[in-house]
Amino acid sequence: MHIPFDERTKLSISSKNMNVKVHGKTFSYLITCHRLNSHVLKQDELLWGAAWLHKATKNATYLNFINSLGANDITDIFSWDNKFAGARVLLARKTLVDKDNSFDSFRFQAEDFLCRILPNSPSKTTQYTPGGLIFKLSSANLQYVTSITFLLNTYAKYMASSGHTFSCQNVLIKSSTIRAFAKKQIDYILGQNPLGISYMVGFGTSYPKMVHHRGSSLPSIASHPTHIGCNDGFQYFFSGNPNPNLLTGAVVGGPDQNDAFSDSRTDYNHLEPATYINAPLVGSLAYLAGRYGSG
Repeated sequence: MHIPFDERTKLSISSKNMNVKVHGKTFSYLITCHRLNSHVLKQDELLWGAAWLHKATKNATYLNFINSLGANDITDIFSWDNKFAGARVLLARKTLVDKDNSFDSFRFQAEDFLCRILPNSPSKTTQYTPGGLIFKLSSANLQYVTSITFLLNTYAKYMASSGHTFSCQNVLIKSSTIRAFAKKQIDYILGQNPLGISYMVGFGTSYPKMVHHRGSSLPSIASHPTHIGCNDGFQYFFSGNPNPNLLTGAVVGGPDQNDAFSDSRTDYNHLEPATYINAPLVGSLAYLAGRYGSG
């Protein structure tokens, strides 16, 4: 990571060698610690990284670092830009699966996150569309739906393995409660919504045809062998015709807060696909395929 440095940013650096054993192999690392009097380094990234390193290595140094962060931000979102909830769910596994109660504080934080998401929770802070879809932000909202749903399925798996339940105030939450809700979110994406549209390209009979994607919207070299310059693609961008190349499996940004959706290539907020939409969806689909089969 590049850290901008000037006279306004106080930076001290200390380094030490650390040997880490993973799967019987020992790796030597030079650990460099940066201390800043600014918010150059994001706490959620540090918590996320340290949580995974602790899981992989069992090295107490990472747990001590996690506890020293004081990363106690309350959150009702999970995304590439806010990883607090993901880190807490991962750390809560130590309590639910490994029976290590010293990680209970992370379980409490993970369950506070869930109580802010679940629609029947009295402490819910999450907005929903009239059709029941989680709605966080107008730009590529399905990134939050797929990421949050993946966390829900993951936490439900931990709960089911230990027979754990918890309460959102006076509402009892079971693993089955979470899984049923998560399934509804995935079903919405795949077509069980007020418009009957699948937001995954190529899935079902009705799906986006004008995806905001250069490779999908430009003609293939087979049909257009001559060069297309950087500024020559606008005729295809503004075309009212469906994309000539089907971007099979891509999930677009999705509908607005009222479940409305217009298949328009220029509307990147709702028609642009992204890896951070598809990637967490894979986990939920894998779970659903295992539970319900591929039919």
